[in-house]
Amino acid sequence: MPDSNRTEIAALGEFGLIEHLTKNFEIHNASTVLSVGDDAAVIDHFGKQTVITTDLLIEGIHFDLMYTPLKHLGYKSVVVNLSDIYAMNATPTQITVSIGISNRVSLEALDEFYEGIYAACEKYGVDLIGGDTSSSQKGFIISVTAIGEVTPDKFVKRSTAQKGDLICVSGDVGGSFLGLTLMEREKQIYLENPKIQPDLEGEDYIVGRLLKPEARKDIIAFFAENDIVPTSMMDVSDGVSSEVLHLCRQSSLGCVLYEDKLPIHEAARKAAFKFGLDPTVCALNGGEDYELIFTLKQADYDKITLNEEIAVIGYMEDLEKGCKFITKGGNTHNITAQGWNAFVK
Repeated sequence: MPDSNRTEIAALGEFGLIEHLTKNFEIHNASTVLSVGDDAAVIDHFGKQTVITTDLLIEGIHFDLMYTPLKHLGYKSVVVNLSDIYAMNATPTQITVSIGISNRVSLEALDEFYEGIYAACEKYGVDLIGGDTSSSQKGFIISVTAIGEVTPDKFVKRSTAQKGDLICVSGDVGGSFLGLTLMEREKQIYLENPKIQPDLEGEDYIVGRLLKPEARKDIIAFFAENDIVPTSMMDVSDGVSSEVLHLCRQSSLGCVLYEDKLPIHEAARKAAFKFGLDPTVCALNGGEDYELIFTLKQADYDKITLNEEIAVIGYMEDLEKGCKFITKGGNTHNITAQGWNAFVK
């Protein structure tokens, strides 16, 4: 029996669908000269340099609709791109959103997805200025491009760290991976017995880290207020160990990381023990925390000591010294990249 509350996408057509999905978006930035509605958007960053990044999110690879609410998915799709702009020490200003959808997706479902996009645009002050829609033979495909601005030559690359620089990370790490572990466990239980309700009690923190991450706009604002320019930076999407090795490789340096300096939230630590996992391994190798990992000159250390959202986890070394991890017990190990890999299933 047809669902009377369901609107088929085909009833609107492509232009009707785009108009429907974007009609409530407001402009937040003076740099947005022309938005949705023409063949292309027009932006003018008034003497600033433009920063651009794109992410592709594919159902079954990057997200699972069995436990990902569409509104959260819309929000996260935007945030993961804004995180890349902040990782360049830049300010995001515009996004484009393109989607491929199968005929199992209704207009109401897309409205939910765009509610999340709208919420992220509002929170971070960015404008939706375009995109594309297409049918997909199976699954939901999302491509978001984020555009930002930065004062000329104040952008921060991965390749410019120096020996002796402090390695820092914002917030805490490992929580999103533990949220994923929990949701995958509950999914398997449900598939084996659909009568069993998911048990997420007390796990709000790690579930939130997975389903509704935030980009670290506050850290970039803190840098600007305190006249700090990191010597290198990137965001934590694949895990701390992977990202540190990227910074080392691109800066032709080694490093030393300390286990007892890794910022791990107490809720994540408890969840790890409950699942029989090592919290340190989750922090090093878990992905999708969307924190910022960056290096600073030692002279800037005093500027960050009062910011509880920044932890110093190690320092950069000569290339010949390699990339080392020192455990709480004082043992030294080589750091290996075991973070998330989209091409390994």
